[in-house]
Amino acid sequence: MADAAMVMTENGGELLLSGFDLARDDGLETAVIISLFTDRRASAEQLPVELPQDDLRGYWGDIGNATPSDQTGSLLWLLAREKQLPQILGRAQQYCREALAWMVEDLVATRVEVKAEFVAQGWMLILVDIFRPTGSPVRYRFNYEWAAQAAKRPA
Repeated sequence: MADAAMVMTENGGELLLSGFDLARDDGLETAVIISLFTDRRASAEQLPVELPQDDLRGYWGDIGNATPSDQTGSLLWLLAREKQLPQILGRAQQYCREALAWMVEDLVATRVEVKAEFVAQGWMLILVDIFRPTGSPVRYRFNYEWAAQAAKRPA
């Protein structure tokens, strides 16, 4: 089954058009984008003190899930106010792996590997390698703007 095609741009995720209709994505890119860049609901214990304590976020489509652990998105948004430190990369990788774990559970992939690194002030590179049951691995690269630094950029 195909998804509506989405790509990441400097403005965030954008749907692609094919003429006057939505383009289709028969691959994994749209699923990876939604998994990584949709805000997963956090628990109250996970919220840093500097964030509003009543905003747990979350994807509206998860309201009716039969299993509470079956959630869409990632917790990358929790890192928005963090400094660019090496230990934060470990958390970013963990959040990405958790967000993409469904691919292995649903047998879309045999393995998913994630690497994150800071490539510039205010920017983190996320590399995702998806090992499909057949065929070559698929690699996705995403530049993730670091909000704590981005707010300091001149307009």
